[in-house]
Formats: sequence, structure tokens, C-alpha cells
Amino acid sequence: MLTCQKNRFSLPSNVTYFNAAYFTPLLDVVELAGYRGVTKKTMPFEVTSSDFFDPVEPLRRMFASLIHADEPGRVAIVPSVSYGIANAAKNVRAERGQKIVLIEEQFPSNYYSWQRTADEKGLRLQIVGAPKETDGRAAQWNENLLAAITSDTAVVTLPHVHWADGTKFDLERVGKKCREVGAQFIVDGTQSVGALPFDVSVIQPDALICSGYKWLLGPYSIGLAYYGEAFDAGTPIEESWMNRAHSDDFQGLVQYQSEYRPFAARYNVGEFSNFILIPMMSAALETILDWRVENIQEYCGSLSAPFLEAFVEMGCRLESPEYRGQHLIGIRTGDNFDLEDLKHALAKNRIYVSFRGEVVRISPHLYNDSGDFEKLIECFKQNRKTKLF
Repeated sequence: MLTCQKNRFSLPSNVTYFNAAYFTPLLDVVELAGYRGVTKKTMPFEVTSSDFFDPVEPLRRMFASLIHADEPGRVAIVPSVSYGIANAAKNVRAERGQKIVLIEEQFPSNYYSWQRTADEKGLRLQIVGAPKETDGRAAQWNENLLAAITSDTAVVTLPHVHWADGTKFDLERVGKKCREVGAQFIVDGTQSVGALPFDVSVIQPDALICSGYKWLLGPYSIGLAYYGEAFDAGTPIEESWMNRAHSDDFQGLVQYQSEYRPFAARYNVGEFSNFILIPMMSAALETILDWRVENIQEYCGSLSAPFLEAFVEMGCRLESPEYRGQHLIGIRTGDNFDLEDLKHALAKNRIYVSFRGEVVRISPHLYNDSGDFEKLIECFKQNRKTKLF
């Protein structure tokens, strides 16, 4: 099993950081790649036409390997999830009166494009709410989601792991149901890919969109997307010259081309060869592939398991292990804590988590160790309304 990798990051020793789901710190190799990328433009005469295209291909191959996709050509470079989702939404097959199925309170990047698509194409949005009961909540939510996927469904679009509380959705079953009814299946993998195994050959999404700055350990403003066969002949939301056939021939750029580069390349963001972000994202994925995603998930689970019972003893509620990722844990505090007081206490002790509604979201990574959890638990104990003795 992996050991703590805190020495690979630049986190201060007096900081306890449980907020990877918000923003991961940069690896040392990613930081160095960014520095080299920034300084590249100091010598512009060294930048060749191949530099606009060649460095992107290893990144596409690494992301394809990460998600077990056979064709790196199905990977596109995007600046954000909203951009990648917008490309998918623009090209979905749908007839007036059909519906788009989402889950309650999924991240806005995976909502607004579908709202527009529904308005433009005369579709309905069906939002599957979270059950009110606490026992078996995630299991029932999954069942309700499957029941909502019916013959009049055009699109199902959801995350692998809910961004606010860590609820995990059974994407394999959802994908199978989508294929049975002929619905397209779009996944926001931002809160899972890079820390939780994802296999496109098993889940079979039509598209998978991921931000780079969370579990992929990359910089802000770059992401990666996978587009399946359903999008091979689609129309992108922007017309970048770099996405056209023969765009690497700089002498022939004004011999305008109607043909796009094959597969997902048409969905690349303009200026996708970003000389700063591409090397940083590549260094991050190279490290993740070396660590292996299943090992990251195992480390997070093994690290947190001995401490989670302490939250239960303080009256908090956690989802059952089979319905949450080990890397993103939602702690429902109920009436046992004043969340504002808890927030101030954590900040005072330089312990960083996220508060999402009534949930305290804890998201560990390889830079955390048992000492971090001990500090977190102690802070909770000291701020419980009724102290435990």
C-alpha cells in the first residue's frame, strides 16, 4: 500500500488540509512544470509549430489510460466542466417532450447547459431528489434514480460522487439502464476521477467531463473530457482553427477546411496547447498513474477508517461505505454542533474542510496522515454541544 506522500507537496507543517474536493495543492513536479512553462515564452524563437500539437498527445494518452479508454483520440482538452458539458448538451439526440434526468443539487456546471437545452428543444428536466430518511438514504436515492430512467428519457447526466456529501452513484447500473431505453449518458467525473477507479469500458458513458484542479492534481482552468461515438459527428461550441484537419500545416492555414480533426479533437478548447497548463496537467497525471488510482482510494480508506466511528459516537451520521468514496466523506452533524462555532474552531486550528449545507465535507488525500485525523477529531470533540467524557 502507498505511504503518506506529504513530502511531494508544499503544504506548511502547521496546516491540516482535508479539502481536496475543493482544491488540491500542487505536487512539486507540477509546480516545476508550471515554472518551466511560464519561462518558455521568454525564448519565443524556440517555439515551433509542432509545439502547438505534440505535447498534448501524451496527455490524451495518459487520461485515456486513467479511465481505461482504448482510444486516446476520444479525449479532448477543455477549460472547465461547463465547457465540456456545453459541447455534449449541444449535440444530444432528443425529441420534443422527452426528458433529461438529473439529481438534486448537482453542481451548477452540470445543470445550466441542460436547462438551456431543455428550453430550446422542448424537453423536461426531471430532478431526482435525495430521500428524506437517513437510514439507507444513498441506496434509496440510487433506486429512485434508476426508476426515473424511462422510455421517454433522452439524457441522464450526473456525477459519480455527489460534490456536497460524497454520495456515490452506481454508474454501471445507470449506464445499463440508459442503454436499455436509448438515453445518452453524461458523467461529471470531477469529484471521482483520479481518486476513485473509473472504467469507461464498464460504465460506458457517452461523455465524461472532469476538471483538472481537484482529484487530477492539476492547475486551474484546464480539464479533460472523453466523448464516445455518439459525438463523433457533432458540432463544437466554438470553431477553433486548431481543431480543423491539417491545422498543423501553418503554410496552408487559409486553405480553409470543412473537416475536423478526428473523434473528440473537434471539442478541444481554442489554444488547447497552453504551454503552461498542459505540462502541469501532464506531470500530475503521470504521478497519479504511477501511484495508481486504486492505491489512492485504498490509502484514503485505510487512513480514515479507524477514526470514522468517533464521528458516529458524537452523534454524526455517515453514509454506508458502499455508497460513498473513501476520498470524500460527508459528515452530517445534526443538532450536535453549532456549525458556525465549529467552522471558527477549525479555522483557528488551521484545519481546512468544506461546509456544504448541513454537511461537513472531509476529503483526504495522500498528503494526510493519522495525526491529521487526530487533530480533526479533537476539534470536533471540543466543539460538540454536549462534551463526551
